Amino acid sequence: MADTFRSNEALLEVLEAESFPKPPALVANAHVTGLSVARALKKADVPVIAIDRSPDGVAPPSNAVDHAGHVTYPLDDEEGFKHDVEAIAEAVGQDVVAFACMDEWVHAFAEIDPDGVRSPFSGPETIDRVLDKESLYSSAEDLGVPYPETYRLSETEPDHAIDELGFPLVIKPARKREFEEAIGTNVVEVHDRAEFDEIVAAAREADIRIMAQERVDVEQGRDHSVGSYVPPDGGTDEALAFVGNPSVRYPLSFGTSTLVEGASLPSIERHALGILDDSGYYGISEAEFVYDRSREAYVLLDINTRPWKWVGLPVESGANLPLAAYASVTEETYDPGPERRTRWVYLRDYLALLAGEGGFRDRFDTETWRTILSGEFENRAGLTTGVYKPSDPGPAAKLIETEFSEREYYCAC
Repeated sequence: MADTFRSNEALLEVLEAESFPKPPALVANAHVTGLSVARALKKADVPVIAIDRSPDGVAPPSNAVDHAGHVTYPLDDEEGFKHDVEAIAEAVGQDVVAFACMDEWVHAFAEIDPDGVRSPFSGPETIDRVLDKESLYSSAEDLGVPYPETYRLSETEPDHAIDELGFPLVIKPARKREFEEAIGTNVVEVHDRAEFDEIVAAAREADIRIMAQERVDVEQGRDHSVGSYVPPDGGTDEALAFVGNPSVRYPLSFGTSTLVEGASLPSIERHALGILDDSGYYGISEAEFVYDRSREAYVLLDINTRPWKWVGLPVESGANLPLAAYASVTEETYDPGPERRTRWVYLRDYLALLAGEGGFRDRFDTETWRTILSGEFENRAGLTTGVYKPSDPGPAAKLIETEFSEREYYCAC
């Protein structure tokens, strides 16, 4: 367990004094998703170094994290980030394996390509083809994968897009990262022309490509995502894939995943892997689909080229995607285990829903709550959690500490 979140200088001193039996994983950032990746890798005793710009993530106190410390945030200083990461690899004395858990870290590792870092993910050009929604939706159209009606505002007059879509509609960027930096979010729902013009003007001032998109008539509770690992050799024919249903979100409409259940939906699995194959992407990814009641079909919203918040669900269901990725660039071996039907819950948000006034009804019975509170769920098939685990209490304690103080950790997850 990392006993403290160290400065970069102190982290280097500790790493130089240690001998590692296998290449350590370098996990960034060190919050909910990074914690799940660390726990997945620890199943094979992979050493984990968690890095971040903030000490307030929940991952560092975990038993699955060996060391944790500060690095320069790549959006602030790319050269500083490269210097810090290369210094870590040099201190370790061997290559490290990168796991990026938010888009800015994905782009940083791919584009900067620090020395001493092995990447189990595609290079920047391929990643851009997937993350850029203009090229993503172009690929979907070519392959016959349904996606929301969308107009590129670099090619379409705003009046035409508004006439076709009507209000409310959604404004999305081609590249999420720049839009979040300029606007503060990655998608905006607008209800009238004044709101539309304001967002379009702000995007143009920041030189950001944006799209106007229909507001999909989403059936709540029927979202599905395809999580997968595609190896560098063998393509999607050798992919390890998992389908999950985020049946409960917080907030309930368009919120973050809170209760996710394993599912079987071959049609969207084929669609997701088809797009990944078309792009040439390899690595971990999550393809997000929602059920459109008007079309009576699943439509593709996005593909994230990284681990995501509930990546611990496929791990506990028999598909350890982080370990498969790690094995692809090291001497480690990995074979998927037998498939187990499992649910994943993020208790912080689930309890907030129960305490709210929105009429949310508990999906758990008394026996399930007993196994959660006693910790018995860790030794039973059928349920896993994000953050909370009695056998690894540090992250949950850290979450409580930051929830009830002025300290705050931002994460899109």
